[in-house]
Amino acid sequence: MNSTTDRARIARQRTPLNRSQIVGFWGAWAGWTLDGMDSFIYALVLTPALTELLPRSGYAATPGNVGLAGSILFALFLVGWGLSFIWGPLADRFGRTKVLAGTIFTFAIFTGLAATSHNVWELGIYRFIAGVGIGGEWALAGTYVAESWPEDRRKMGAGYLQTGYYAGFFLAAALNYTVGVHFGWRAMFLTGAVPVVIAILVLLRVKESEKWQKAEAGSAPKKPLREILGPAYRRRTWVACALLTIAIIGLWAGAVYEPSAVIQLATRAGMAKGDAIKTASLATGLLSIATILGCLALPPLAERIGRKKTLAIYFVGMAVSIAGAFGWAFYLPNGLAPFIAWLFVLGFFGGNFALFSLWLPEQFETRVRATAFAFCTSFGRFVGAGVNFLLGAAVLHMHTLGVPVALTAIAFVIGLFIIPFAPETKGEVLPQ
Repeated sequence: MNSTTDRARIARQRTPLNRSQIVGFWGAWAGWTLDGMDSFIYALVLTPALTELLPRSGYAATPGNVGLAGSILFALFLVGWGLSFIWGPLADRFGRTKVLAGTIFTFAIFTGLAATSHNVWELGIYRFIAGVGIGGEWALAGTYVAESWPEDRRKMGAGYLQTGYYAGFFLAAALNYTVGVHFGWRAMFLTGAVPVVIAILVLLRVKESEKWQKAEAGSAPKKPLREILGPAYRRRTWVACALLTIAIIGLWAGAVYEPSAVIQLATRAGMAKGDAIKTASLATGLLSIATILGCLALPPLAERIGRKKTLAIYFVGMAVSIAGAFGWAFYLPNGLAPFIAWLFVLGFFGGNFALFSLWLPEQFETRVRATAFAFCTSFGRFVGAGVNFLLGAAVLHMHTLGVPVALTAIAFVIGLFIIPFAPETKGEVLPQ
């Protein structure tokens, strides 16, 4: 029997998804998509928003002040992300779908309110609270899909789910290309209020996973955070925290500064301001498409060679592409095209986040899974907030964003030495 026939036979043998699993996945995917759109809106409207709000706050809108204020506000946003670990214990106690809807509602409302900002302080507060909501969505969506999909499908389900976040990047870029260019940054933030509808649908239409219901009927721990930091889980919890921290530092440094870098390169190439903004939106769209491809390629690779080797490959790709884009192409006399080409590579290997959607649920039992997922992702965001602040200071001090961002590639090299300490879960079923 040839390989094509074998693959078709295996595909036919996969467990079919029922209506609840399909609706639940699309609810989680839509929330994750709008989460990605919401979080990336800020990167796209950073310069015009701060150019308007800084003078109203008593500061000159110089490039240096815009860069520093942008980094401080993004650091606040990441601190909000870090505080999102509160959603994990709530989800382990009250269920995945209710708390998932709560995260979507929170980030949607406060993103919409950001459109009403009169100064940088108000914008910072709104982005901080939106960050608390956005930060919880990934942990709860990833946990829900892992628990609700059948064992033979949940690995690809993780890859499919992760594409939503970067589809959100693409959606944000498309909105910026149309709404942002014509109606400004306030209109962009208003579009972030749309996910309220998704939150209501999730709450009304999506059922809890059977695994959570069984765990809830059993002996769920009263203090899941204490358990994941206890002897049974301590090592894997801290190793996962370290690896997620590295992924967050590198990808967010590249993604947040990518639009500004493209605008600078486009302006240097002689483009008008409007054309430069459109070019940044197109580049962001390309980055998003590449990351979606990276997410889809990851689960089959992880099933073939294992979780740890797959993450190592993606980390090497991130290190090389960040250094190539920001350390080399950004400084070329005609660097716009090479920089965008490197962005595609960076985007593909940025799909490493799909591995965590697949891998983290495999490392923890159902009764503590959401808490563990939320804690590990939140820890990385706290550290990422500090690194982002230092990065902004470095950009201000060095009067360039290329070298400081390029140096974040070092984090991925460090990650290669941490990966061996993580558990290999290839071939194992999701623990109950």
